[in-house]
Amino acid sequence: MGVALSRAVQWDSSGADKLENTPLNKAILNEILLFSEEFGARHPQEAKLVFREPLQWKTSLEASDFNTEYDISGESVMSQESDKDGHPLLHLTPPDITVCTFHHLSNLLQLTEEKKMKEIQACLAANRDPQKNILGSSCATVLLKEGKEDELSGEKELEMKLLNILNELDTKLLNIAVGQITREGRLSPVAVDGEVDQLKSLCGTGESRVLKSVRYTSDYVFSNGCRSPPWRQMDGEICSLTIETCDTEPTLFITCSTTGVFLHEGLIGEVGENSYKRKSDVYQDLVTLLKSKSPHFAKAISEQATQEVPSEKFQHMETVDAQETGQTLTSYDHREKNAPEKARQQHVQDKPGGRMKKFEPSLKWKNLGLTSSYEKVEVKKAGRSGESMNIFAHGTKSPASDSKKRANFSETSLQGCRSSPKIKTSGGADDFIESSSEGEEDEEQPDRRAETTTDLPTEYWQIQKLVKYLKGANQTATVIVLCSLRDFNLVQETCQLAIRDVGGLEVLINLLDTNEIRCKIGSLKILKEICCNSQVRRAIVDLGGLQTMVSILGSSDKELKCLSAETIANVAKFRRARRMVRQHGGIKRLVELLDCVPDGVPASAEQERDMEVARCGALALWSCSKSTRNKEAIRRAGGIPLLARLLRTPQKNMLIPVVGTLQECASERSYRIAIQTEGMIKDLVKNLSSDNQELQMHCASAIFKCAEDKQTRDLVRQYNGLKPLVMLLNEAENKQLLAATTGAIWKCSISMENVAKFREYKAVETLVGLLKDQPEEVLVNVVGALGECAQIPENLATIRKCGGIQPLVNLLIGTNQALLVNVTRAVGACATDPGNMTIIEGLDGVRLLWSLLKNPNPEVQASAAWAICPCIENAKDAGEMVRSFVGGLELIVKLLKSPNKDVLASVCAAIAKIAKDVENLAVITDHGVVPMLASLTNTVDEKLRRYLAEAIARCCTWGSNCVLFGDARVVAPLVRYLRSKDPLVHQATARALFELSKDPRNCITMHEHGVVKPLVDMIGSTDEVLQEAAASCVANIRHLALAYDKARYG
Repeated sequence: MGVALSRAVQWDSSGADKLENTPLNKAILNEILLFSEEFGARHPQEAKLVFREPLQWKTSLEASDFNTEYDISGESVMSQESDKDGHPLLHLTPPDITVCTFHHLSNLLQLTEEKKMKEIQACLAANRDPQKNILGSSCATVLLKEGKEDELSGEKELEMKLLNILNELDTKLLNIAVGQITREGRLSPVAVDGEVDQLKSLCGTGESRVLKSVRYTSDYVFSNGCRSPPWRQMDGEICSLTIETCDTEPTLFITCSTTGVFLHEGLIGEVGENSYKRKSDVYQDLVTLLKSKSPHFAKAISEQATQEVPSEKFQHMETVDAQETGQTLTSYDHREKNAPEKARQQHVQDKPGGRMKKFEPSLKWKNLGLTSSYEKVEVKKAGRSGESMNIFAHGTKSPASDSKKRANFSETSLQGCRSSPKIKTSGGADDFIESSSEGEEDEEQPDRRAETTTDLPTEYWQIQKLVKYLKGANQTATVIVLCSLRDFNLVQETCQLAIRDVGGLEVLINLLDTNEIRCKIGSLKILKEICCNSQVRRAIVDLGGLQTMVSILGSSDKELKCLSAETIANVAKFRRARRMVRQHGGIKRLVELLDCVPDGVPASAEQERDMEVARCGALALWSCSKSTRNKEAIRRAGGIPLLARLLRTPQKNMLIPVVGTLQECASERSYRIAIQTEGMIKDLVKNLSSDNQELQMHCASAIFKCAEDKQTRDLVRQYNGLKPLVMLLNEAENKQLLAATTGAIWKCSISMENVAKFREYKAVETLVGLLKDQPEEVLVNVVGALGECAQIPENLATIRKCGGIQPLVNLLIGTNQALLVNVTRAVGACATDPGNMTIIEGLDGVRLLWSLLKNPNPEVQASAAWAICPCIENAKDAGEMVRSFVGGLELIVKLLKSPNKDVLASVCAAIAKIAKDVENLAVITDHGVVPMLASLTNTVDEKLRRYLAEAIARCCTWGSNCVLFGDARVVAPLVRYLRSKDPLVHQATARALFELSKDPRNCITMHEHGVVKPLVDMIGSTDEVLQEAAASCVANIRHLALAYDKARYG
């Protein structure tokens, strides 16, 4: 609120705390008055919050204006409530008044109809920054800091809510200011010079002259075209004029500025000093000002408009009523566009009754700000109002009207919309542009639609006509216009943009703040339809429509709640909208809508309406649940039990948004646990057999996400959900359903018990058939499922017999990273079968796997390295095959420098397989495998320890590698591996120590680090490999000790 009052409100130039009488100030005051009057009813809790400092001003109210709610003593009035210091929250001692809460400010404004505007004006004049009084000078910074650090409670929470409300009002006021400036346009030095030249042509002598003289007060022209001194140019002044009319005294002293023209005081005092203090209203141009001040000029212009004055001159002059003069500011550029229509305008003006009487809306609608735009249209286009009414009545228009509409297309575009750096007004190619540092996959793109006015259908212009009448209609006419708008196909982009371009969105959103239920319903029905357009969605958010829709969710009218929730569902398709719903308490209200009919109770007509409300609430939550913070907000608001109860309903239209919300939220572990504990898996499995494919898809998707947990996989099997999933694989035409189903099968097949069931249902054969001609999102899941199923040896033969090896190998040349991870795992699993390995080798699959080690994605690298291990293990001549890959051994050794633990473990496992061939071991030794392996021995990762020990054990068998490992200090870290709780680490470490113990110096190091005791314990293990390795290592240490004793003692 402080920003708007300091930057947008026009204060008196004399320096006094006084507001100027301008259209912009009137619009802002009307908005502040409406806000203050309704504050108590709309925000009852915040209205009772006591201001940090009271608002004080000189009032015209008297004690007789107050009711019995206040204590009246003579001329003094006090509220019955007081603050913590005992001061009354409202205190009147004429002419001074003090107010400490919005509750009393709202009551005060409602006491009298005649004085409330004067009171607001006086209050603002005395309190230039009311937000400072209300919340304190640094309260905003403190509240925002505390809100980030911890949850607010009590009074601080109310202050935060009040701060948000005031910020919303501030934004709305700034948008009103920008919208007013946009509609008014701005004068330029070129426009002023052109107009002055035209006026000079009307000066002369004799009775036929229109003006006596027109002259500049300064003949010096600056480089920017202005004539005013630089210090006045800073305030927007262009030049000053002295004009003598034929019938006014004294001479008119006029200032032309970028905002318009006005009279200043002129020469004052005996020395004739020129005073530039403004003393009149601001007018759109010189002609309008002169017509207002000089009846002779106005009459002469009216008589000569079509006879003596050329049409190219005064093409922008329009007849206006005296009371309207100075209130309609039209940009010079726009006036230039009106030239082709001048003759027709004058013809209509000259007709008897050509100008139709303007409809007068009720005061209630005036307060909503719905009349100003209509009145401006009536003033600017007075000459064609009759034609406009004819079009409204008959639904047709003349070609001339059509051409004029097209000429004004850019001017009328987005009038009245909320203005910010995200919106370009009047004529910009990008109407909505959002700049955000937050990236998201579904963040919508700005509108790149070219500003074209050709080939627009008739509906476009008809809708714009209706919207313009909507701006000035009374309640009944508003409902009629809303119904007429609904007759159009609002799903079409042309119709949506027609409403947006003429400023209809702002009107529709303003209607949501009225008390007329029919208008709210009509507006919401239209907004629900048109917000399928991404640019309309953004405009609705920019105009503050979401906040109003969230507040409507608390209405007692169920149809209103339904429409509001559905509209929120359509708008909340991008991050900013979803965030705004959460920040204004929308999540909690939407969750409250879910509380409807109890389980198992026959629904009455009233309960059916409650069910519809719950369905719409679920739709909105579905859209909002794409945000991680919103998921948490839904959980905190108690949404999970309500969703679980709605999941048991038989109504498909209810189930789809409910399951859709659940599957979105199932990406969070807290939701997956809740879905298990609330018994929702059973209902999800049950709905897999539904005849609605969309419902089936969402159920399968929810299972896909929840089956990350073993308990969920077991529950799906227990509730017989595996067979329906396999049956859904036959719906190959529906790719979304197929992707969700294959994903659920993939995750469920992680459990070997489920793999056995899938084998029984012949799922592997069906999955192999889906390896061709499918989108990548399906292939990722299919290959993942086959990789899990291939863990059972029986399925390996099935994959081969069904021809699945070749399509799997063919997928190794893809670029999709998730698909590559899964396909390398599947090929690796298939390679454990010698028959499959023969096919893979024949298809050059191992070379393709090796080439994936160059992939920059560490997951792909690791998966490829793991797959290479069984390939080397089962190849007929593995050593020769590996050597045939040019640069392959050097590549795999270099991967030991990777920072990724899984890559290191998989590469160590592959090196252990490669080192079985002596020639290959010699090559990798030359590539420096020994120091690289030694550098990894201090790891604490159990998986890496195991495969690292295996690689060291294998590499020790070549040449002097055993000695080199000892020099590289790998013995002591390996001894520490024996403390691990993993028996596989023990086995690999014992083998490595045995190989290292073949060097006497390594035996000494082992003995020094206490290796004997743990090895002796492992000799008693049931693992024969571990037994043998431990015993052999101890034997080598013992042999060395005996040799030492023999050498020492003989």
